[in-house]
Amino acid sequence: MSTKTKAPTTQTVELGSGNVFADLGLPDSDERHLRVQLAVRLNDLLQAEGLTQAAAAKLLGIAQPHVSELKNYKLARFSSERLMHYITLLNRDVEIFIRPRAKASGSRSGTGAVMVWSAV
Repeated sequence: MSTKTKAPTTQTVELGSGNVFADLGLPDSDERHLRVQLAVRLNDLLQAEGLTQAAAAKLLGIAQPHVSELKNYKLARFSSERLMHYITLLNRDVEIFIRPRAKASGSRSGTGAVMVWSAV
């Protein structure tokens, strides 16, 4: 039996900006990125609280299928403001802090970055 070996292929890796939506050239990339960051923190909080989807729906004042959408990061129906409101309903403060842009932030030239930090 004969075995064939494939020649090694060369792959190019390009460093991303930190915002996959911008890297893909999608419209409203900053807003999409912010919503995902907020949804990650919201889902972390829901998990830390041990809430079922039904209990989370009651607390957030939304239907259980919408909680399922949040958990699966289907965020088309949720604005960043609404996601921040949900976080406050979980007894958390949301603060917005504006500072000078970091020199080596990896952001597009002349554009600052939006970041979400949390201490669950």
